[in-house]
This record gives sequence, structure tokens and C-alpha cells, in this order.
Amino acid sequence: MTATVPVATERRVLARALGVTKMYGKGEAQVAALRGVNVDFAAGEFTAIMGPSGSGKSTLMHTLAGLDTVTDGEVFIGDTRVSDMSDKELTVLRRTRIGFIFQQFNLLPTLTAEENILLPLSIAGRKPSKDWFDRVIDTVGLAQRLDHRPDQLSGGQQQRVACARALVSQPEIIFADEPTGNLDSVSGTEVLEFLKNSVRTLGQTIVMVTHDPRAASYADRVIFLADGRIVGDLNEPTADAVIDTMRSLDDRARVA
Repeated sequence: MTATVPVATERRVLARALGVTKMYGKGEAQVAALRGVNVDFAAGEFTAIMGPSGSGKSTLMHTLAGLDTVTDGEVFIGDTRVSDMSDKELTVLRRTRIGFIFQQFNLLPTLTAEENILLPLSIAGRKPSKDWFDRVIDTVGLAQRLDHRPDQLSGGQQQRVACARALVSQPEIIFADEPTGNLDSVSGTEVLEFLKNSVRTLGQTIVMVTHDPRAASYADRVIFLADGRIVGDLNEPTADAVIDTMRSLDDRARVA
């Protein structure tokens, strides 16, 4: 009897940087924010990007999301080469295939939570699937707050509105830049639990920049940057493991 050999599941990559270098300034004032970075991010995973201040973590996220250009190298979203796109093409890409969550909630104060959530789709002339909208609202726990304006919501609730806004257009990937930076620990935990749950239950793909080891521990994987280079990659992280890795980076920096 012939034994059955399990077939490995193909890992689908949704964002990729190949040899990415990003320089700012000219001449003696020139600074390298990224130095030949190679990294990819798989579908259905929650990845955190960490590193000391000035390590290039936000620059990496911005180049991946088409918010900033690269000096050298290539960036892909799926099979699309972002680094070759025009401004108009980038606008369409960001509107249709990418979601964003920032430290600032960026909600319009005169709109209700529901109107804020649906605003990007309204601008694009699109309507959400009712089933998907209901799933997103259920996931963020905002069903009783949809008719409230931002000033009637707590900070955590406002950030969950921002998360729902990013999710409702069903983007291929969401980039989150310090999403808990303006929240207290309780509200921050609410948002992190939501992000983790959106990956588990909605199949979302999330890349999050953070300086907080506790926040990073909610991710499936943590990428560490220092001086514009990838210097570590940790799967199934704990807060203690993240702290130990960050300490080792600090120790290396002091020795250098």
C-alpha cells in the first residue's frame, strides 16, 4: 500500500519588498532610512514591525503601502509592482486594495460612526455587501454605536470605527501605524483583540508598526529593524521574547 504524502499549502504573499533602499536628503546630509530590505508578508497573517526610533519601520510600511517612493529596489502588492506606478494608479490601488489605520483616528466629527465607516466606499461610488458590513460591525462590537458621532465615543470606540472603516471595503491588506499609540491600556487591548480576531475570523492580512512589545505579542510574527535593515524575525511572539530581542538590538547599537 502506498503511503500518502501530505501536500504543503502554498504560502500566498500579499506584500513584498525586494532590495528596497530609501534615501532622504542629498550630499553630506543624505540619510539612509532603508538599506536593501528584503521581506514578504503572507496572506492571513498578523505581522508587527518593530525597531528603535529611526530604524526605518514606518518608512518600510509607507513604501509597501505606496505612500512613499523607493530610491532603489521593488515593492509589490500581490503581483502588482507598486514601485512603477503613477500617482493616479497608486491612488486607485490604495482606494481599492489597501486599508489604513493610523494613530490619529481621522474621523469626521460631523458624521456618525456608520457614516465614517462607509465614507471611503461612498467616495469611490461603491456600496458594501450587507452581509460583510454586518460581519465587520459584529467583529468590532459597534452595533449599538452606529448612530453616535465621534465626540460621543470613547477613544477605543473611535479607533474601532477607524478599524471598521479600513475593513469594510474588503482590502487585500491593512497597514496599521501605531494604532494603539493614543489609547489607554484597556482601549488598546480592545483594538488589538479586534485586529487579531479580524485575522482569525475574517481572514484579514495586517501589517502593524508598533513600539510596544505587548502590542507586538498579539501578532503572529514580528519583524525587527535596526539602521534600515532587517535584523530579526520572531514567530509566535510573547511580550517577554520581544523585549529580550529589543534589548539585544540596543546592546548591539551601544557596542557599535
